[in-house]
Amino acid sequence: MDNIFRVGQIVYAKENPDLKLKVRRYLKRIYYCEVPSDPAHKDFAYYERELSA
Repeated sequence: MDNIFRVGQIVYAKENPDLKLKVRRYLKRIYYCEVPSDPAHKDFAYYERELSA
């Protein structure tokens, strides 16, 4: 596996570090993240370089 973040791990986007995200899926080098406090919100898609632990 070439991804460094696991499914279910809490991460933060470098562009918005105040928003807590949870990795929902990793597919074709893209992380699909959800907002744990708002499950109805649409998913965010990020490359690995755009996220931090």
